[in-house]
Amino acid sequence: MKRLLLGLLALTVVAGGGFLALTTFASGPAVARWAPCPRNWAWIPAWQPRPSPLRDVRFTAAGGHGRVCYGAPSLRGRTMIGGAAVPFGQLWRTGANEPTTLHTEVPLTLGGVALEPGSYAIYTVPGAESWNVVVNRSTRQWGLESEYTDAVARQELGRFAVIPETLTTPVEQMRIVAEPAGVETDLLLEWQTTRIRLPLRRAGLR
Repeated sequence: MKRLLLGLLALTVVAGGGFLALTTFASGPAVARWAPCPRNWAWIPAWQPRPSPLRDVRFTAAGGHGRVCYGAPSLRGRTMIGGAAVPFGQLWRTGANEPTTLHTEVPLTLGGVALEPGSYAIYTVPGAESWNVVVNRSTRQWGLESEYTDAVARQELGRFAVIPETLTTPVEQMRIVAEPAGVETDLLLEWQTTRIRLPLRRAGLR
C-alpha cells in the first residue's frame, strides 16, 4: 500500500509539473492545436480560485488552426460595459484574469493587423458608438489594466476600430464565439447587450 501511495504521489507530481510546463512554455502554434491555455504563474492571482472561469474557443482561419483563451466574467446584476468596471474610453483586458490571448499556427490578419504564427494579447477600449481593439505581442503580464505599462505598450502591433452591435437578449457570462464569414472567420465577443465582431482573414487580405 505504501509503495502504491508513493507511486500515485510521484505520478501526481510528474503530471502537475508537466501541466505547469505546458501552460508556461507552450508556443502559440502548440496552444492553437493541442496544448492547454497558458497561465501566467508568475502572478499570485494565477494560483488563487477564479470567480471568472477560464474559457477558450477554437477556430480555423487562413487554412490553419487558432484558439482564443480568456477569463469569462459574469454580470451578477451589475452594469459592466459602460459601468465602473469596464468604463467607456479606458483600456480593458477584454475579460478577466490574464489578458485575453489569441494563438495561431498560421499567418493571418486580425482587423487588418498582420500576425505571424504565435500568441497575442487582445485588449479593447470600449465606447458607446465605437470600440478600439488593441493587438499586442506581450502576453505574460497579468491582465489588470494597471499592468499595461509603457514597456508592454511598446509591443503593440496595431489597433483597429469596430462598431458594436446591440443584442436584444442580455448575455450573463462573457463569451467569445467563432462564426464562419465565407471562407474566413469572425470572432464575436458578446456580453451584456453588446456584441463586437473581430474579422480574421488570410494574410494579405482585408
